[in-house]
Amino acid sequence: MSTIEKALQRQKAEQARQAEAAQEQQQTASSEALDSGVVADDIATSSPVSHGTEETSAHDKDMILLELDDEAFVSSSTKRTKINEEFRTIKRKVLSNAFGPLAKTLNNPNIIMVTSSNPNEGKTYNAINLALSIALEQDKTVLLVDADVLRPNVMRTLNQKMPNGLMEYLLGEVTDISEVMYHTNIDTLRIIPAGKTHHLSTELLASEKMLETVQEFASRYQDRVVIFDTPPMLGVNETAILANLAGQAIIVVEEGRTKLTDIQTALEALNPDMAKGFIVNKAQRSKREEYGYGYYSMGPKEKDA
Repeated sequence: MSTIEKALQRQKAEQARQAEAAQEQQQTASSEALDSGVVADDIATSSPVSHGTEETSAHDKDMILLELDDEAFVSSSTKRTKINEEFRTIKRKVLSNAFGPLAKTLNNPNIIMVTSSNPNEGKTYNAINLALSIALEQDKTVLLVDADVLRPNVMRTLNQKMPNGLMEYLLGEVTDISEVMYHTNIDTLRIIPAGKTHHLSTELLASEKMLETVQEFASRYQDRVVIFDTPPMLGVNETAILANLAGQAIIVVEEGRTKLTDIQTALEALNPDMAKGFIVNKAQRSKREEYGYGYYSMGPKEKDA
């Protein structure tokens, strides 16, 4: 074989090897692309991102998002508002009763009922603001319970609506109290709505289940304050029952409207061993006719002055 023929043969062999290498490289690339596509499909079908979004949405659905007017409600605003300052004064006495020396003389001193003699005197508004103010404390948590099961108003005032509440728990329609204890966008505040009205509400509030629940509220968390928004005192059996469970009572009176005889009757219906305080709602403060809140307290067994 001539030198030229040998050179041509070597050239053909080299071309064949290059073509084979190119084919193998193409197959490898296709295989990697296919594998990549399978992995992408797996990620698309099994990625936890979508499930996480659903869980977050479900959690958000069960959370009460409070969006309140800073001028009408206590807030964490950096500016010193009148409502913030007034409820700072009120909560100091309440917290002193709950955790100070007097607490040893009270039954469930951290359980506070907020009531009034008659309807429409501002008890719910004051219960909410007291809860919001205590929630600003650095070492306290607050549970606000709407126990006015006849005319529940906490969720309406907050412009919220939740599916279940205290009545559903007492009726056994939900198994655990945590199912009706809703988180809020304030980390230190939880809320239990009243739930649906029921013709046996008096018996349900007087039940052993309710007593055990309140005792758990009082003792489980050492830093917790529980505020019950209860029905008005006069003519309502449910309030007298709740008064036996709480260590403190705050009676909201409206200046110029609430009768002294009604206040006296309400006091007589309360447990004499409770610490009692009064919030004077819409109290006139100056010639400019500004209105605010005054707080006056009585210790256990003190007589009305």
